[in-house]
Amino acid sequence: MAAKSKKKQKSPRILIVTPEITYLPDGMGNMTNKLSAKAGGLADVSASLVSALYELGADVHVALPHYRKMFHVDIGSFINDELLIYKSKLPSDRIHLAEDRIFYYQDRVYSNSDQTDLKIALAFQREVINNIIPTVKPDLIHCNDWMTGLIPGEARMLGIPSLFTFHNIHTIKATLATIEDSGIDAAEFWSNLFYSWPPYNYETARSNNPVDLLCSGVFSSHFINTVSPTFMKEIVDNQHSFVPGNIQWEVASKYHAGCASGILNSPDASCDPETDTYLAERYNAANHYDAKRANKVHLQERLGLNVDPNAPILFWPSRLDPVQKGCQLVANILYATVEKYWDDGLQFVFVANGAYQQVFHDIAFHHDIHSRVAVCNFDEGLSHIGFAASDFLLMPSLFEPCGLPQMTSVIYGSLPIVRDTGGLHDSVDHLDVANNTGNGFLFETYDSGGLAWAIDQAMAFYRLDVHTRGTQIGRIMDESKKRFNHAVTAQAYIDIYQQMLHRPLVDSVFEK
Repeated sequence: MAAKSKKKQKSPRILIVTPEITYLPDGMGNMTNKLSAKAGGLADVSASLVSALYELGADVHVALPHYRKMFHVDIGSFINDELLIYKSKLPSDRIHLAEDRIFYYQDRVYSNSDQTDLKIALAFQREVINNIIPTVKPDLIHCNDWMTGLIPGEARMLGIPSLFTFHNIHTIKATLATIEDSGIDAAEFWSNLFYSWPPYNYETARSNNPVDLLCSGVFSSHFINTVSPTFMKEIVDNQHSFVPGNIQWEVASKYHAGCASGILNSPDASCDPETDTYLAERYNAANHYDAKRANKVHLQERLGLNVDPNAPILFWPSRLDPVQKGCQLVANILYATVEKYWDDGLQFVFVANGAYQQVFHDIAFHHDIHSRVAVCNFDEGLSHIGFAASDFLLMPSLFEPCGLPQMTSVIYGSLPIVRDTGGLHDSVDHLDVANNTGNGFLFETYDSGGLAWAIDQAMAFYRLDVHTRGTQIGRIMDESKKRFNHAVTAQAYIDIYQQMLHRPLVDSVFEK
C-alpha cells in the first residue's frame, strides 16, 4: 500500500516592524506606491526584505506608522474611499499601519526633539503590541532600531522569537510610568527590559529607573544583527567610545552566545547607471568609458569647474560631519592635494550638507580655486551625476556602521577612497591591478597623512594607460552589481529567520 503523502507544513508568518520604509512590492495593495517614509538606510533594507520575502511566497507582514503626510495621501478621500479599496486588495491584510494622530502630520520620520520622537515611538509600539501582533499572530517578529525596542520584550513574554536589527547606536530612555501612560501594559513584560540600574522589583522600578529602549531590544530579543560584520565585531571588542557600556556589554553577550551577526545593507535599486534617469548619458560595465566622460563634462559645466574630460574628479557624497565622516582630514590637505596634482587637472566635488560645508567654501575662496573645487548643497539628482562623473569617492570615516555611498560608487565605476573601518572594511578591498582584484583604496591611520597616501594610490592608478584602467573599472562595476544588491541582503536575513525557526520559510523554494 502506498504511503500517505506528508502534509505540507504551513509557511511561518513573519512580521517586520520598522519605523521607516521606502516602497512596498506590487500586489501588496493598490496604494503601495504612495508608502514612503525614509530617514536612512533602514528604509531601503526594510523595503528590499519585504519585497524579497513576498516574491518568494513567504507569509510576510509589515507594520509601520501611518505617516499620512509623508505618504502623500489626501486624508479626507483616503479615509472615506481609498482606504476601503486599499484594504480590500491587500492579500491577507499584510500591511499594518499603526494609527495615531501623532503620525499623521509628521513630515519626517525623526524630529529634532527626543521628547517628540519618544511619543511617536511609544504610540507606534502601543499599536503594534496591542493591535497588530494579536491580529497577525506571527511566528517571528523582526524589529528595527530603538523605536521598536520594547517589542522584543513583549515577544519573549508571548513565546515568539524575535530578531532585533540596530542600524545605529542612538537610543532614548523612558520610565515604566511614561511607557504605561502611553497605553502599553509594560507590567506584563517589565522584567524583559533593560534599566539604568538593576531593578529590585516592578514597584520600585516604575517611576525612577529609566528603561533604555535600544538596549532593551538587544537584551530581550532572541537574535540581533547590525549592518556590517566588522562593525558588530568592533562593538564586541569595545573599539568605539561612543557606544554606551550597557549596549556594548549586551551586544557582546549576544555575540559570544552565538546569537549575533552583521549583514551589509545594499544601495537602492534605482542606483544603477544603466537605468538612472538623472544621468546625462547612461552606461554599463561594457561601455562606461565614453559615458562617464560625458557625465563628467555635464557636471563640470553645471558646477562651473574647468571643463576637461581627462581631469580626475574626487567626489564627496556624505554629510559633512566632522564627528564621524572625516571631512576635516580632507580640509587639512585640500589645497595641497589640488596643487600637487595641478597638472593632472584634479578636481574636488562636494555635494553634501553639514557643519564643514563653510570650511570648504572658505578654502576655495581663499586660494581662488573655484575652477577646481565645487561645494554644493545636497541634491538627489546632482549626487547621482556625481557618482557617474567622478573617478574616485572620498569616505575617510572615523567609524562607519555600514555606509552605502562606497557600494553605490563602485556600481557607477567610481572607486572609493576609504578608511579601513566597519562597513567600509567589509565592502572595499584594496585594488591590486596585477592580480585583478580589489575595488578601491583603503588607509588605516585616521589622519590626513593616511588619507593623502590613499589619494596618491588612487592617482597612481589613474595615471595607468586607458585600457588597463578601463578594464579594471569594468570588472569592478560588473562584480559590484552582483555583490551589492537587495537580493543578497535579503537572503542573509532569510538565513537568520530559518536558523531561528529551525525550518524553511517557503517549502518549495528552500527544501533540498
